Amino acid sequence: MNKWFKSGSPWIWMTGGAVSLSLIAVLGLLLLIAWRGLTYFWPGTVFQWEIQHEGGEVHRVIGELYDTEEVPVTRLRESGLNLEGINDETLERYLIKTGNRELVSLDFRWELQSDIISRTAPEGIAVFERIKNGNFYGYPKALLENGQPVVTDNFEQELQARIERVLEISDRANSLQKSEIGAVNWELEQLRLEERGLELEGKLTPAKVAEFEAKRQQLNADYAVLEKELFALRDEAARDKVIVVDMEGNDITLKMDSILGVMYSNRLSVLDKMGAWLHGVSNFITSDPREANTEGGVFPAIFGTIFMVLLMAVIVTPFGVVAAIYLHEYAKKGAVTKMIRIAVINLAGVPSIVYGVFGLGFFVYMVGGSIDDLFYPEAAPAPMFGSPGVLWSALTLAILTLPVVIVSTEEGLSRIPSSVRQGSLALGATKAETLLRIVIPMASPAIMTGLILAVARAAGEVAPLMLVGVVKLAPNLPLDGNFPYIHLERKFMHLGFHIYDVGFQSPNVEAARPLVYATSFLLVSVIVALNLTAISVRNRLREKYRSLEH
Repeated sequence: MNKWFKSGSPWIWMTGGAVSLSLIAVLGLLLLIAWRGLTYFWPGTVFQWEIQHEGGEVHRVIGELYDTEEVPVTRLRESGLNLEGINDETLERYLIKTGNRELVSLDFRWELQSDIISRTAPEGIAVFERIKNGNFYGYPKALLENGQPVVTDNFEQELQARIERVLEISDRANSLQKSEIGAVNWELEQLRLEERGLELEGKLTPAKVAEFEAKRQQLNADYAVLEKELFALRDEAARDKVIVVDMEGNDITLKMDSILGVMYSNRLSVLDKMGAWLHGVSNFITSDPREANTEGGVFPAIFGTIFMVLLMAVIVTPFGVVAAIYLHEYAKKGAVTKMIRIAVINLAGVPSIVYGVFGLGFFVYMVGGSIDDLFYPEAAPAPMFGSPGVLWSALTLAILTLPVVIVSTEEGLSRIPSSVRQGSLALGATKAETLLRIVIPMASPAIMTGLILAVARAAGEVAPLMLVGVVKLAPNLPLDGNFPYIHLERKFMHLGFHIYDVGFQSPNVEAARPLVYATSFLLVSVIVALNLTAISVRNRLREKYRSLEH
């Protein structure tokens, strides 16, 4: 046993066990997040309960079973409930999503098992997904076209066809509003800025005023035509309605242009539910958020996260590499260089919110405000670059991750044998040529390692972004069809901030909870995808320059 301990084998086993436990913990966490997030899109059974509270009349509740829990009977009695005849220590209660938010104050309710008389799952219950007020649960009864009943042999097929018709019209209306009407609004704003700029320079002549007015009238005329077309599409989409019987037996009229889809969950087979699940996941990834981010998708947040991280990587890589090359190849070995290295290492430990405050004060107010004063005085008092935006967010995170890239690049440079440099110089190459053609390519795997670490940290940061550009809802992406096409001054959405907003700022906690897990899993997936891409590039570079190391 003594020899075994002296051989070092126990420490090897302990290290391997610690690594295994860490991997199991990480994988377990990811599986938990994935399970809790992805099961949200699985179509659940819609039940109909008959419930009676403490001797009152029996009423009907329709909804999905979201959660169950055991509650101590003593706690229920202390809260004032009369539980005569119940001798159990705990009582089960159910969390039910009833939807129909415009008719019920909250679309979630807790019901005790002792109050439930019966529970069934009728196949005729439909789930209407809507743009506002969440899901609507009920029994479809009739269709209306321009206020008149629609006679049809297949009600459900006709209902689905009319919903698809309205969705197609709504897509055309949204495309018209974002592209053509948006382009006219953009041109009107650019015209106003150009006119204001000439006015500030004292070059606004009566002829120029007449020219601007003629252009403005033409754009307003184009806008009126497009607006008329948009209103016609909206009127066409609002033509149809559906009458649905709610859980209280009342006939409720739903406008068809507020419905995104209808599903009879209790009739679906396993394959049908799998198709509905894939459709739900696809919509979550590709659509915009709704209802204070508690419903809909997260596409703007995905786009904003990836765009900001890529912009940050483009900024931080050259600065980090140049700084590392100077410190390792050119700077003299002395106290000053040593202090600079210590400062770089210490910068990696500065809290991220400090970088956010620095970015707000230096980049946004000082640099951005100066850019507005020099190049965009006509936009005053509304700032262009003097307000938080995606550019300042990328720069702030570039400074935050700069120490990681510098340290990693320096380590890569230090591993390159000095004989390689000396051989290159002996063959007549200059020091600059040696760096560009020999040293930097050989150090490229280490540079990619630093970039991977930088991307992993930047993609998950939230605190500094709250000060320098991220917002709860950004209607316009930083990329569109209006010149200059990439708008670095715009605010953006971020998956990390979206998780914080949905989890802690949502007015509907129960509805938001599954989305927190789903968005968290999506953020992890985005980070993993970015890292795998960078790792694959690093491995190719490593194989390419492996022969030079020998």
